[in-house]
Amino acid sequence: ITTYPTVPVFKKYKEVEGMVKIEEVDGEELVKKFAEEMEEMLGRKMKSVKRLAEAAEDADLYHEYNETLEFEYFNSMLINSVDEDGNSVSLGGEFPLEKNEHFDKLPVNTQLSNIQVPTNVYNRDPAILNGAYMSEALNDVFIDNFKKDPTLTWQYFGSATGFFRLYPGIQWIPDENGVVTFDCRNRNWYIQAATSPKDVIIVVDVSGSMKGLRLTIAKHTINTILDTLGENDFVNIIAYSDYVRYVEPCFKGTLVQADLDNREHFKLLIEELHVKGEGKVKKAMKESFKILNEGQGSLCNQAIMLITDGAMEDFQDVFEEFNWPERRVRVFTYLIGREVTFAENVKWIACNNKGYYTHVSTLADVQENVMEYLHVLSRPMVINHDHDIIWTEAYMDTVLFNSQAQSLLLMTSVAMPVFSKKKETLSHGILLGVVGTDVALKELMRLVSRYKYKEGKKLKPKPNYNSVDLAEVEWEDTEEKLRTAMVKGETGTMSLDVRTSVDKGVTRFILPITNVFFMFDSLGIVLTRGYGQYIFTGNVSVEEGLHDLMAPDLTIANEWTYCETDIDPAHRKLSQLQAVVRYLTGKEPDLECDGHLLQQTLFDAVVTAPMEAYWTALMLNTSGMEEGVETAFLGTRSGLLRFQRYTGMEKRTAKSFLTSTDKENMFTLDHFPVWYRRASDYPAGQFLYYMPRQETRGSNSITGMICSLVSFFSKLSLGIRVSTKIRLSCTTLCEQHHVLLCVCFLRVSLFDYQAMCKMNSHSVSSARPLLSVCTVYSLCMQYNYLNGLINSPVTIICLSLQPFYGLASALKWFLSNFLLGDILQPCDTEYPSFVYEPSVKETNSIIKCGRCQKMFVVQQIPESNLLMLVVQADCDCSRQYPPLTMEPKECDRMRYQKIRRRPESCHAYHAQENANDCGGASIISLSASLFLTCLSFLALVS
Repeated sequence: ITTYPTVPVFKKYKEVEGMVKIEEVDGEELVKKFAEEMEEMLGRKMKSVKRLAEAAEDADLYHEYNETLEFEYFNSMLINSVDEDGNSVSLGGEFPLEKNEHFDKLPVNTQLSNIQVPTNVYNRDPAILNGAYMSEALNDVFIDNFKKDPTLTWQYFGSATGFFRLYPGIQWIPDENGVVTFDCRNRNWYIQAATSPKDVIIVVDVSGSMKGLRLTIAKHTINTILDTLGENDFVNIIAYSDYVRYVEPCFKGTLVQADLDNREHFKLLIEELHVKGEGKVKKAMKESFKILNEGQGSLCNQAIMLITDGAMEDFQDVFEEFNWPERRVRVFTYLIGREVTFAENVKWIACNNKGYYTHVSTLADVQENVMEYLHVLSRPMVINHDHDIIWTEAYMDTVLFNSQAQSLLLMTSVAMPVFSKKKETLSHGILLGVVGTDVALKELMRLVSRYKYKEGKKLKPKPNYNSVDLAEVEWEDTEEKLRTAMVKGETGTMSLDVRTSVDKGVTRFILPITNVFFMFDSLGIVLTRGYGQYIFTGNVSVEEGLHDLMAPDLTIANEWTYCETDIDPAHRKLSQLQAVVRYLTGKEPDLECDGHLLQQTLFDAVVTAPMEAYWTALMLNTSGMEEGVETAFLGTRSGLLRFQRYTGMEKRTAKSFLTSTDKENMFTLDHFPVWYRRASDYPAGQFLYYMPRQETRGSNSITGMICSLVSFFSKLSLGIRVSTKIRLSCTTLCEQHHVLLCVCFLRVSLFDYQAMCKMNSHSVSSARPLLSVCTVYSLCMQYNYLNGLINSPVTIICLSLQPFYGLASALKWFLSNFLLGDILQPCDTEYPSFVYEPSVKETNSIIKCGRCQKMFVVQQIPESNLLMLVVQADCDCSRQYPPLTMEPKECDRMRYQKIRRRPESCHAYHAQENANDCGGASIISLSASLFLTCLSFLALVS
């Protein structure tokens, strides 16, 4: 490996050195340019959504509700289905579907939308039929939007009645039980667009009368309310009987952000509720008002959700003291169970506090009854016709098309409420639904060219995706200066020394994007000191560059945007390399291409071209090839990759290495290859070794890297992949047991906020679990003995000095082997990592293990990132390891509220609101009608 040359590259570089121009990257100018491009792109999405909202409102204005309407719409569950006689089923019909590259290769119909209805909603309900008929007008707008902006993805209308119109139309596949639980009204884009931010106190009765089915219904009601809350909302839950208690004592007297983490935490605690005693609601209501009067939370809509089977106390004085006459806090009441003895009392509470009363007698009633409160909170916004456009936080799309095996995508959604414009219903403030479209974050990332700056960690989807605060990512920013500056939308620069396995320091340039959305209100660009601060370009002729670009050993990053292939449908099947070649040869002159990136790519192709001949010569001359070499490869900043696999080595070569499935080692949309990232910040001319993460088990290959400097300001990474005759194994070293890492490494704590932990199914902690895992994956080469050193079995370990890679695998192994129980729950995990102390060149010591002791010697391997560790292996320390324990999450951290930007608008009150529409009337009138019908029938019979 040490003789692996880079001379051919240097010789060619010297020939073109005069054409090279070195430029310092202007971070402020760069972030300004990206911000303008993002603003323009996001503006197109908002215009599309506005057109949908206007069309939906106009369609409703001219539609007369028909209780007996019969209408056959395309139900996405039933399309293309036939009965036993081969005839189309009702609400089905022929609905052509064709796989579409733009929509993740899903079968879609780009000429029509169709409708999904949750299983618990009757698909022929008059409200559904009228809404489906009215919203047919959106089909032409969907298609027109897509023509105007071909980068649009899914467009939709979520109705307040529960149906979901989606364009393009798809086949919706139910779960294994034939059930579709997806309800658009529970999605964040719907909730945030339908209402202003809200502070909610859920008050649940856990007195003795709430036993059995009533408690089950109450728990389901709480969970459903929690599902209607989003990142901009705040919440707490109080249980009462003879006394008042918080379901999470850590949250006593405060409101916490209703993010996914906290909502799931509350759900776990709700399952542990038990009933006893007498229900005294008065104290619970007083406690709730006190929390809401503390001036915390969103400071917009405020509501108390009272869940009970009856209210017997005299509670009027509580409202007189805390809520009247302004009635700033709305009170929503949910009467649980079939008993209606206390219905009037419970309804009175809601109607006298601008809320809404519902009677929840069965589990099937919960969903629709809970949704009523959203309609009430939306009234002021609807009456005032305030069409606020919202952007959601980033989320993982795991629900919408989960049944069609779509790859998980991080995305954001832009949405807008749709109101009834009919004058006769103005005071009722009728919300028709929400329109929106999705924007995959990869579309935003395509605007930011990879070659212009050094990116951070790649996006790695996990089962539990949770939005993470910037302060929890950049933990060196202890005073939160960077976070505060971005929240306030300030413009400027900041330098941070970061603890990562690659970056030694970064400079961040910050600039606000005006009038776009909360999530991307500020844009930050990361530039690594040295490598990230400069860029070079070189002029070569198109003819010379094209010749070398079409070499068989060369590829370019197919996920980057060298040329825009997503605008014209005819271009969508082209790879990026094909598009570049067609553009440069004049066959596709209308393609939009990045001239600067193409220029750099052509230059890199010319400079690295001699490597093809050199590698081929080595392959033909077997005597010049180092034993065990499988693959030689190189990569450049422009995303260019050259590699050569050697004959006779195919059986040992990992099939996925340097292929499109090997995301870790390829140039992708959100990261450079791991070998490039690590080598680019390593001293020039030295070797960097690492084992690819996916090959840490059962592999006989390691990857050796050499990083060579092409110029002072730009680096070229070359490497070879070798197989060894030595059996490789993985060992875990734990700092708490006084092994090598205490001597040579500085311990630092890292956190995983997307983790899934196995929980004991019979108990739930009062706080989210924080797993303390002491682990570093190391690369081990094990011998049975070492002649001349120690007269006993020993283990030789080569340890990477950048041991952050492999931690995910280590966590997975620990979770699967040491945690009890079989229920996976979202959790935050803390685990140590270790920073190498380079001043330690050689050391030795003894590890005591009960009745025996191990001696070890460690020495740094020159010009590499390896240590050689020799450990006496005849002393077994495994029994000395105590079992892993679950540690409670610190209460202070759970309660801590960071500075955040609040939404600019709040719609909590309108003088024209009809507060008398507070629920229960339809139930009473229905009962009276049924009673009169029964009397008439009895009279006829007699």
